[in-house]
Amino acid sequence: MKPVISLSPHVHSGDSVQKNMYGVCIALVPALVASLCFFGLGAAIVMLASVASCVCFEWAITRFILGRKQLTICDGSAVLTGMLLGFNLPSNLPLWIIVIGALVAIGVGKLTFGGLGQNPFNPALVGRVFLLISFPVQMTSWPLSGQMGYVDAETGATPLALMKLAIKEGDTSYLDQLPSSLDMLLGQTGGSLGEVSALCLLLGCCFMLWRKIITWHIPVSILATVFVLAGLFHLIDPTYANPVQVILSGGLVLGACFMATDYVTSPMTARGQLIYGVAIGVLTVLIRDFGSYPEGMSFAILIMNGFTPLINTYVKPKRFGEVKK
Repeated sequence: MKPVISLSPHVHSGDSVQKNMYGVCIALVPALVASLCFFGLGAAIVMLASVASCVCFEWAITRFILGRKQLTICDGSAVLTGMLLGFNLPSNLPLWIIVIGALVAIGVGKLTFGGLGQNPFNPALVGRVFLLISFPVQMTSWPLSGQMGYVDAETGATPLALMKLAIKEGDTSYLDQLPSSLDMLLGQTGGSLGEVSALCLLLGCCFMLWRKIITWHIPVSILATVFVLAGLFHLIDPTYANPVQVILSGGLVLGACFMATDYVTSPMTARGQLIYGVAIGVLTVLIRDFGSYPEGMSFAILIMNGFTPLINTYVKPKRFGEVKK
């Protein structure tokens, strides 16, 4: 009897792009519910506009510009990009700016390079940074937590802005105006949709770890690095916020758990992911404390996205059967 030989893989793990993408979307649901509770109608409008725009642009570009018959809007990647972009926006941002951000995220950040699996940079962060540079006033007018409106939402200083003022002025009284660590953990603070509840984001991260959608290496290395470095700065100079407040403020938890862990733009090996995470943590603290922008997470991730191919090249696992000379 002739043996039957089939192509690999011989055993399928059950993983798929669609399953993992929607798994991350599910992990973001607690944070989405929290943002709806704290920002109400504004959060709903921003998130729906972001997701719908990303899906529509992916369909239109792949169908009419790239001429592909097989559409990719059902694999979950466009929905996830829209959700992550929405989490990086304030709840009072005008709809036309959201549409521009979605176009840049999908059209430039993703499909220009060939689509999913070929983009060197996180598409949602490409859209977010483009909007931050192009529309700095609208992108930094953060509504205060607890407002249910959209257009008439009252804005105020975020924890990151207060931390920046404390460093710039050398005045620790600005740090006294910060919300408590418990408030920042639960969500009683102003900012973008993804800054309101670190607890919900951490719950989503635990879900992804449990489902083995991601590994612990990147989020833990980022958070640990920021904690240690921010702690050293705080010990040297009290005008720097304490490390717990630094971790819970801004988009650090969102970036560490949901954006830096992107499969395409992060290193493949565990050792490479640790190097990647430590570098992101260091860059985030340095940009926050010494850069022009209060938030440094987005820039740090995009910078290290660019270094990912280099890390993959020089941090490789031992080849099967390899013998050291």
